[in-house]
Amino acid sequence: MVKKSQPTFPSVAMQLKALGERIRLARMRRELTGEQFAERVGVSRPTMLRVEAGEPTIAVGTYMRALRVLGLDGDIDLLARDDELGRKLQDLKLKRPRPRGPQAK
Repeated sequence: MVKKSQPTFPSVAMQLKALGERIRLARMRRELTGEQFAERVGVSRPTMLRVEAGEPTIAVGTYMRALRVLGLDGDIDLLARDDELGRKLQDLKLKRPRPRGPQAK
C-alpha cells in the first residue's frame, strides 16, 4: 500500500522552505560541506538536500538533528512557547465570581 501524505498548507510550505534555507546558510557559515553535514546529522546526502529545501515530508526529528549539529537546537524551545490564544480561550471558560452582599441583584 502506498503511503499518502496530507497536502501542505501554502503558508506552512513557505515556512519550511525558509527554515531549510536558514539551515543551509548556517551550514555554509560553519564551512561544512553538504556531505559532512549529512554524515553528522546521520542521513544521506539526498535527504540532507531535502532538509535544506524544506520538504514537508522530512521527519521533524531530522530537522531537530540538523539544528543540533549546527548548535541551534535551543531555538526550538521558542516554538509555541506563548499560547496567547489558548490562554484567552481558557479564560473565557472560567466562571466569574458572583457579587455578594446587598448590592448584588
